[in-house]
Amino acid sequence: MKTAIIIFPGSNCDNEMERFLYAYTKIKPIRVWHKETRLPNVDMYVLPGGFSYGDYLRAGALATLSPIITELKKTDRKILGICNGFQILCEAGLLPGTLRINSTEKFICKPIDIITWPVHHQRRIPIAHAEGNYYHPNPAKLVEEQKVAYSYYLYENNPNGSTMGICGIRNNNVLGMMPHPERAFESYHCSQDGFKILEDFYA
Repeated sequence: MKTAIIIFPGSNCDNEMERFLYAYTKIKPIRVWHKETRLPNVDMYVLPGGFSYGDYLRAGALATLSPIITELKKTDRKILGICNGFQILCEAGLLPGTLRINSTEKFICKPIDIITWPVHHQRRIPIAHAEGNYYHPNPAKLVEEQKVAYSYYLYENNPNGSTMGICGIRNNNVLGMMPHPERAFESYHCSQDGFKILEDFYA
């Protein structure tokens, strides 16, 4: 599987993501600057975490003006957005809903248990965000259309106030999630469940 990492000003998880993808695919990812107007021919494009454009206005909002977003909207290849990448995909309209400031009004950084939808398989993946509070006005529609990909394990374990505890949304070829799978694959990480996220996406 060939991959490419889309890098914006303020992206800071691109190196972690490169190591993660290389460990899984054994093929070095292509690094793509946000001002590029053509996408490389790969199987999956990844938008990593960070603080694109300093998270001014709303997290991910300014990144949607980058030329590469226009190209992403045209592709039928897999697109994976992690944390800030998830925020960008929502702001760009590639995924439904939006991400708001955590209900705690604090930055949250810790390992957490999440479950897959619709079959509830458990994954332990770290989170690290200040604006990870997922909101959608009609979550029942998301469930009906099978767009919920991940939620925090048990709603009472919801760390940030997300609607229905949702932490990952899927829409056809696009997947966005707040947890960081690139921080869950080494022996010293909280788990090695990160690779399972890629397997879930391709299942």
